[in-house]
Amino acid sequence: MLWVVALGFFMQTLDTSIVNTALPSMAQSLGESPLHMQAVVFSYSLMMAVMVPASGWLADRFGTQRIYLFAICVFTIGSLFCAASPNLTFLICSRAIQGFGGSMMLPVGRLAVLRNFPGDGFLPAMSIVTVAGLVGPLMGPTLGGLLCEVASWHWIFLINIPVGLAGATATLAYMPNDRLIGVERFDVIGYFLLAVAMLASSLSLDGFEGGLTPMTTALAFAGALSLFVYIRYAMTAASPLFNLRIFSITSFRIGLSGNFFARLGNSAMPYLLPLFMQTCMGYSPLRAGMMLLPSTIAGMLAKNPATRLIQRCGYRRILVINTTLVGAAMASFTLLKEDAPTWELSILMLFFGAVNSIQFTAMNTFTLKDLPERDAGSGNSMLSIVQMLALGISVVIATIMLGVFQGAFSAENLPAAFHAAFAFIGVITAMSSAIFSRA
Repeated sequence: MLWVVALGFFMQTLDTSIVNTALPSMAQSLGESPLHMQAVVFSYSLMMAVMVPASGWLADRFGTQRIYLFAICVFTIGSLFCAASPNLTFLICSRAIQGFGGSMMLPVGRLAVLRNFPGDGFLPAMSIVTVAGLVGPLMGPTLGGLLCEVASWHWIFLINIPVGLAGATATLAYMPNDRLIGVERFDVIGYFLLAVAMLASSLSLDGFEGGLTPMTTALAFAGALSLFVYIRYAMTAASPLFNLRIFSITSFRIGLSGNFFARLGNSAMPYLLPLFMQTCMGYSPLRAGMMLLPSTIAGMLAKNPATRLIQRCGYRRILVINTTLVGAAMASFTLLKEDAPTWELSILMLFFGAVNSIQFTAMNTFTLKDLPERDAGSGNSMLSIVQMLALGISVVIATIMLGVFQGAFSAENLPAAFHAAFAFIGVITAMSSAIFSRA
């Protein structure tokens, strides 16, 4: 079962890492600017965030196997549509379909692991899943660059088809259909309020790239109002979508907020780095993809030591120190010049990959480790929402910052704009260590 969950993780990480590397090639093919392709990433992550709240209830009601199988099938169909996209608008919509499938794939898989490996068994089990899933980003950047050079960017989505078929077959064979008896009715009102809050707030931020307008202001207000109404509603509803009692659990409350702010920084790096290498350093898609390999390899090698390190030193100490190191690793990319030697870039990538891997392992397990079984699905879904929102918002923030800094340094000095963006997101990430200090 762990390998089945890892296969779903592999599909997602492979797709994400390939897409980030191929964005400049997509932009050229579709007649768009490489610096304005964030919607390809944003639409996927936003759809995931919006649909994740239903994943826990669906898995409880219909069983983990059925929903996991459905998620893989939708993700595979979305990949086929992406490959057939004739323009950017069609591609963005197809990515949203992929996000619909992906919204259930990882959360339901992680829920299956949590239910079959409770307590102290959850950390080592998730480490196995994560290591196997990291094969995706290990292959993705290089494979994406290779496909863009020898064929076309369309093939980066077509390779999901055979993987999806294999995943569906393995799910039927090995995934237990765990479900809960007597599941309560789905909270339609709460889901609507939360979905409006996420959509309106995220779209307002995405529209802010064009400046503050009445539309972005109205969206921001609608998002804040919907969130406020949901909180009031959840406090009195008999069976809310997310019971607010889980925020009384200290590890969950701190872990969730720390996850969001830390990921605002480190989730932007897979988007920024390939762009920087191809637009500023003159790298080909293949070379840019290969230069991401040291980060992925370091991340894989750090997974098992991370588990032992957490068990020996404790979550609080590791999260405070390592979050600061992750921020420093991001800011260190300001040292890169356009003609920087390969060895210098490789060292920075190795350092970033290692500390980032430790960060994800520590944050995710710390957030979920103390949840009782009755709240496991709800807490797991909420963590996935935060992760996906942070991913989409981080890409939007990175794009906005690039535009701001490019205007400040002059349009021709693009490397300086990237350097400033690296420093900015590094500071954001390092500051989030203050949240984990309260653990």
